[in-house]
Formats: sequence, C-alpha cells, structure tokens
Amino acid sequence: MTQPMAEPVKTRRPTGGAGAMISRGLDLATKTAAGVSSVWIMLVMLMVCVDVISRSFLNNPLAGVAEIVSFSVPACVFLAIPYTIGTGRFLRADFLFGAFVARSYRGGALLSLAINAAGALVFLRIFGAVWPRLVDEIVESEFFGSIGAFTAPTYPFTAGIVIGTALAMLQFAALALADVRRVVAADAAHPVRKEVPGLLIAGALLLLAVFGVSYLFMTDLTRQGVGLFGIVAMVALAFAGMHLATALLILSFLGIWVIRNTVAVADGSLGIAVTGSINAYAFAVIPLFVLMGLLIEVADVGRDAFSVAARLLRRVRGGLGVATVFANAVFAAITGSSIASATVFTRVATPEMERHGYTSTFAVGVVAGSSVLGMLIPPSILLLIYGLIAEVSIGALFTAALLPGLLLAAAFSALVLLLARFAPGFVGDAVPSEDLDDVSPTEISRRLLPILALIALVLGGIYGGFFTPTESGAVGAAGALVIALARRSLTLSGLKEILLKSAEISSAILFLVVAANLYSRMLTLSAIPQDITAWVIGAELGLLSFLFLYLLIVIVMGMILDSVSIMLLLLPLMLPIVISLGGDTVWFGIVTVVAVEIGLLTPPFGLAVYVVKGTLPDGKVTLPQIFLGTMPFVLAMVAVVVLLILVPQISLMFL
Repeated sequence: MTQPMAEPVKTRRPTGGAGAMISRGLDLATKTAAGVSSVWIMLVMLMVCVDVISRSFLNNPLAGVAEIVSFSVPACVFLAIPYTIGTGRFLRADFLFGAFVARSYRGGALLSLAINAAGALVFLRIFGAVWPRLVDEIVESEFFGSIGAFTAPTYPFTAGIVIGTALAMLQFAALALADVRRVVAADAAHPVRKEVPGLLIAGALLLLAVFGVSYLFMTDLTRQGVGLFGIVAMVALAFAGMHLATALLILSFLGIWVIRNTVAVADGSLGIAVTGSINAYAFAVIPLFVLMGLLIEVADVGRDAFSVAARLLRRVRGGLGVATVFANAVFAAITGSSIASATVFTRVATPEMERHGYTSTFAVGVVAGSSVLGMLIPPSILLLIYGLIAEVSIGALFTAALLPGLLLAAAFSALVLLLARFAPGFVGDAVPSEDLDDVSPTEISRRLLPILALIALVLGGIYGGFFTPTESGAVGAAGALVIALARRSLTLSGLKEILLKSAEISSAILFLVVAANLYSRMLTLSAIPQDITAWVIGAELGLLSFLFLYLLIVIVMGMILDSVSIMLLLLPLMLPIVISLGGDTVWFGIVTVVAVEIGLLTPPFGLAVYVVKGTLPDGKVTLPQIFLGTMPFVLAMVAVVVLLILVPQISLMFL
C-alpha cells in the first residue's frame, strides 16, 4: 500500500499548560474517531459475510446491507482522516520537502506552516459545505432504503463526515500552530543567521503561490487556460510537499470557481464530491481488502511460502532468488500490496540469501523487484482503484491480470536464473543450497494449504460469480482472521492495531479518490481532456504511438510520485483518449498498473526501495546499492509492459 516515502516530519507539541491539555484532548478525539472507523469496518465485514451466508444457504438476503455499506464508506473514511493526518500518513510526495526541512529548520517550518494552514482551510470549506446538509437531514428526517422493506436515517452517516472533517481541520490547525512556534522560537541549535537562505526560499515559494492565485483570478483566462494552470500548479505543489489531496481540492475548487464565475457552484461541487463520490457499495472493497492483507501479513504466510519454495529449489543455482519471486507471487495473490511484500520478504528472504552467498545488492534487489507482483496479481489494490475510477468491472480486471501477473513472475524467475549463470559477480556465489532440509508433502500442505484455500475462496468466488468483489473482500478478511487466529499469531492488541491501520490506510487512499473526483470535474469543465483527444486524433498518432508516449510519461512521473497519485492524476486525462482511439479499457488498466509499478523501483522516489531500506538494520545496505539491485527488474518490467502493449490478447485472452 502506498505510504509517504520517508518518515513524516515531526512537529513539536506543547509540553505543559493549557496547550498540552488541548493537544492531548485532540489526540484522544482523533484516535477515538479512528477507533470508531476501524470497528465500523469490522462490522461492515461481518454484515457482508452474514448477508452472503444468508443469501447462499438460506436464500434469504439481508435487507439494506448494500445501502448501509454504501453510506458507511465516506463516514469511515472521514472519521479516520484526522488520525491519518496526525500520524503523518496523509499522502504526499515529500522527497524534496523532507530534504528541505532537514536542511532548514525555520524555512522548513515556514513552508510546513503554509501547507498545514492550507489543509485546515480545505477542511473548513468542506465543513461549510456538509454542515447544512446534516442540519437538513435531521430537520427533514431524511432516510434511505425502501418503505416497508428497510429504512434508516441518513444523518448518523453524514454526522460521521462532519465530525471527521471538524477534527481534521483542528488537526491541521494544531500542526500549523506547532510550525509557528518553530518559526519564532529561539533555538541555539538553529541560529537565525544560518536560517536566512531557507527562509528566503520558503518565502519565495509562498510569494509564488500568492502570485499564482492572483493571476488565476485577475487574468481573463480561457477555460482551457484554467485547466492548464491546474495541471501545472498540481505538479508544482506536489514537488513543494503539499499533501496531494489538499492540492487537488484547492486547485479544483479554484478552477471551478473561475470557470463558472461563481463560488456557489464550486461549493456545490465540493459537497457532491465529499458526500457522493465514494458513497457506493463497490468502494467498500478497498478497506476490506486492506484489512485482509494486514491480517495475512501477521499470519507468517510469507515466511511459510518462502520456506517451502527455498527447499523445493535448493539444488538450483539461484534457487533462493526464484523462491523469493515465487513467495512474493503467492503473497501477492492475497494481500494485493507491494509494500507489504517488500516489508515481509526483506525480513524473511534477504538474510537467508546472504547466508548462502548472494551479494547484499542482489538479495535486496530481488526482494524489492519481485515485490511489485503485489500490485498486479489479483486481488490488487491498484486494479481496484483503476476499476472504480474508470468504471470498469473489477472482476474483468482481475481476470485480465492473471496471465500478465504470471508472465511477469516468470520473467523475474528467468532473469534470476540467467543472472546467476552469466553474472556471478553481481549475484554472488548463488550455489545450490544443499544445507537446506528436504520438505515433505505433509509439510508443504501444512504450510501452504490455508493460504491456497483462501486464494481459491476469494478469487474462485469472484471468477465463479458467487461473490461480488466487495463480498469477496469481506469473506477473504474473515478467512484471513480465522487463519491468523488458528496460527496463534494474532493477539487482541494486535487486532486493535490492525483495525486501526486498516482505517488509516483506507482513509488515505479513498480521500484521494474524493479529491481526484473533484479534480476530474474541473478538468472536464476546462475541456482539456477533450482538446487533448482532438489533438491526438488530428495528429494521427494512433493508439500504439500514444501508448508508448503514455508509458514514458508514467515512468517519469513514477520517479517522483506514488502509484495511486499517478493514476488519479493521469486517468481523467488519458481514459477519454484511449476510448476515442478504440482501446480496450480493461487492457489499458493492466498496462497502466504495470507501468506505474515501475516507479516503485526507480530513483529518486522508488517507494519499494525505501521500504526495503527502512526495514533493514541501519548501515546494512545503501540506497544506491538497492537501486542498482533493482535495475535488472526494471528492465524486465519495461519489456513485459511493451509486450502487453503490442499483444493485447495476453490480457484479454480469458475475457
């Protein structure tokens, strides 16, 4: 799952007096709201599972489940957002911002102050857009469902959005106040005379932002000009370290305001995006699959898969590298997360490969490289996000990803074997691991049967038409919970932590979807996508030429942004073009996911590389060494994505 690239910049909280009491109260409120969100997600899982059982075995589906789940999604997201902000996991591309903060104490604080103040203003605006809706729902006694079958009031769900929004606004305001203290506080370790360059840079950036907003309102721009301004400004704000959702919402709001020449339309669009963009049963699939992946992660499934594969391949030169790829593929088929794969196998596979003579560079390269399988082999979080944005069948995407996922795993395995044979200096000794014990069929079954059964249940249910993707997520999460409990790898405190983390991760992703929904509305009003489509058709580029240009853009963006952000920024522009050129949207989704995953391995962002580095002991391996180890896998991914572009049937064969 996507996370900030580096550790969040820490802010100083008050250590005494009223300020400390307010800070502790806010922390308690945000954690309580996130706790409610996490329990709510668990209840959604149980509700969907009971509905599936009741429908399948008793032919008596529960009334109102789909409606309750739909209204629950935005409430759960907004209740968890304040906690996500406080933990520093509100998504941002902070590789430049983090470096600037590290070099300039007060300059970084000044820039952080502006970013957090912008976040507070955004949530204040959201609060202003949603609060009247809550009042109307209470006064008018609004409900959802069907009279005589099932009804429920809407205001408790909207209240969740309002409470979360208010706490998020306060959380950003508290962070901004902490930044103010950093800017003005006397600090012997950071004398003002040494802070002047950083303060000047931060001040120049803030003046540039003010000039940009003034230019937008004071210049008679065409709607295309407003859209272009929004695209350029989005890239600039991402580089500056602003949270991506904040930047998307600000630019979308201002763009709609200028294009329609009224703030009322912008407010209305903001309210619709907040309350309606993720208010759908299908969006519950994200928190449910995230929960399933986190439960499986603690069940030691990755360790078991690697142990079995290592022993089966112990007599093959480079066998441990292939075992890592195999274990990643199995792990990916249930977690859907490249980051989880990178974390687990850095701890499991890297020490074992080093012990058997592999170089550290190659060992970490195999782990980071093969971790990308987590975002392609179904169920994949990125495929889920693509399907929800592009309004494409998630079941069709999962089916289409099967063969490309196996192809990529096979390409990685062949690459490992070839490198072990022809590049021993890079790989190391990589000798057959004769010291590993043999593994019996009984042991294989004991270690792999539970996870293979869960994979069969989740994917078989989708492909067989027994479950919707959302239902498969709930059933899979319940199955993962049973496995974790059966293996005694889950305590009550561990379960609480997993539930809280699932709410945190899901809120970060789905709030980005809310922001991207408003951004897409702004771009549509600006006519930029339509103009680009007309230009591509007029230039007679053709689908193939366009896709290779798109591939280049995605790889370059992958060097600075995370996968989810790339998709949310590019898809509103690119999907209309692909459709107009006759491209299949399912096939385009597979190409997109493989392409954006290349960015996990390329400098300077390379999220998977940073996850591996952060998981290893300090000083074990340098970042350049890990990037060097991943380069063969980057080339293999480029070759596979080019093959997928040239031969669409690889993706569409089973549809």
